[in-house]
Amino acid sequence: MPETADWPDSPAERARDLVEGVLDELDLDGDVEVEEDEERISVTVQGGDDYGLLIGKRGQTIDALQLLCYQAAFRGLRDRKRVVVDAAGYRERRRETLESRADRAAEQALTSNHVIEMDPMSAQERRVVHERLKERAGVETYSEGDEPHRCVVVAPLVSE
Repeated sequence: MPETADWPDSPAERARDLVEGVLDELDLDGDVEVEEDEERISVTVQGGDDYGLLIGKRGQTIDALQLLCYQAAFRGLRDRKRVVVDAAGYRERRRETLESRADRAAEQALTSNHVIEMDPMSAQERRVVHERLKERAGVETYSEGDEPHRCVVVAPLVSE
């Protein structure tokens, strides 16, 4: 990995360099693609076969890499935006899983008329659940607990 002084000026290129360095250190093959718009920098790793090590258990490794990319990309800069790191379509698959779990929790809350506490998850994952259920009739969501055990609670609305 390059020394910080050798890093590019562009936050997107800093993120690319960091991910490429991690791939090299883990001896993983893959192409790093970077897209940037006004709201985010998206770094996607494609082309390799085994991304289990990069993704890690429950996405913790890729989430940590995403945080490191954000910190490296914007080190010393005031203007910042989201950085999203993905490998082998993990983020989309995880989003689909979370939305399915959110739907099941909402159904359980409605049919049992009880509060359903979901498993602990990251802030980004909790956001997916809240977004999925914000328009769902008859339930409300809120987060509860302290990191890293913070979770989404799905509660039936009390009729007045």
